[in-house]
Amino acid sequence: MSFDFSFPPHLEELREHARSVATKGALEYGCFDDSWINGYSKEFSKVLASEGWIGMTWPIEHGGGGRPGIERIIVAEEMMKAGAPISASWIADRQMGPAIYSYGTENQKKRFLPAMLEGESTWCIGMSEPNSGSDLASLQTFARRDGDSYIINGQKIWTSIAAISDYCYLIVRTLNDGPPHKGLSEIVVPMDLDGIEVRPIVDAVGNQHFCEIFFTDVRVSAENLIGEENNAFSQTMSQLEHERGGIDRLMSNWLLFERACEVANKKDPLIRQEIASLETGYQIGRILVYKGALGQAPAGFSAATKCFCTEHEQRVANFAASILGVSAVAGDQLQMGVAYAPAYTIQGGTSDVMRNILGERVLGLPREPRPR
Repeated sequence: MSFDFSFPPHLEELREHARSVATKGALEYGCFDDSWINGYSKEFSKVLASEGWIGMTWPIEHGGGGRPGIERIIVAEEMMKAGAPISASWIADRQMGPAIYSYGTENQKKRFLPAMLEGESTWCIGMSEPNSGSDLASLQTFARRDGDSYIINGQKIWTSIAAISDYCYLIVRTLNDGPPHKGLSEIVVPMDLDGIEVRPIVDAVGNQHFCEIFFTDVRVSAENLIGEENNAFSQTMSQLEHERGGIDRLMSNWLLFERACEVANKKDPLIRQEIASLETGYQIGRILVYKGALGQAPAGFSAATKCFCTEHEQRVANFAASILGVSAVAGDQLQMGVAYAPAYTIQGGTSDVMRNILGERVLGLPREPRPR
């Protein structure tokens, strides 16, 4: 029995066109590893918009393309393979647009979606906090209702591209009573408001996309509340399905893999075996992502996709380090790809958390009692 993994002609044509646009974009606007998070170019986002590649899977009634999810995955993969700078519109396209058209009011859709679709607005997500990490339910940034506004105080951390974002889709606590996952709300916060301080975090390889955000008596219109006050936990979990199951969790360091394969001694059978193993990993990762895009995966299965794909990215980095040796830390690109790899299984939720989600929510396994 054999399996045919080829795409029909119209999808292969889309891939070829996306590859051409991505290659040209990388030449004109810069080539980046982790281009979905490091490659910022508003100009290239407008190119994507002109192709109809921002919001291409959003419903037509909300200005989107109404196209199948697999088409978005094909385009995104080619962008990341080429290192084309897509971060200016990536988070809005992947996550914030779907959240707003799913839970927002008609006025909110009219206010926020068109600029996303045109590549004009850049968004970040305010989730993690210094003492919360992957435990979203424990967050403490608080929004107090004051007439027609919310007054926000607190701190977020590891907020990617906050320093260059126009809006933050902020997860806050609006009620302290009840279970931890109750009392959460989602509010759109313009990043130019008084009381907001953004501090970029320079990581071990010189990236500055991670940021801290401090909110001090920030007044935001109550019209920016997305969905139901005190009941946003399920909304946020739905968002994370988009975040965890995408092709970005597989292709972040593809350029590093290519570089290592170019110089690897393919006459060595052990190296050939390792390359074959990694190529197989890429195929498995694609299948997991494709199944999610085609609606063939069970609810919550994006945790498995993220877990496999990000651990695969770490294997890629280890392979590149073994092949490239000293040169792996001699240049910015290689140094970043190798040294940054531990972050892949942390950002967006750790692998341990992903396995817990799989066990409890997908497989229905009982929770182990905590020791007394």
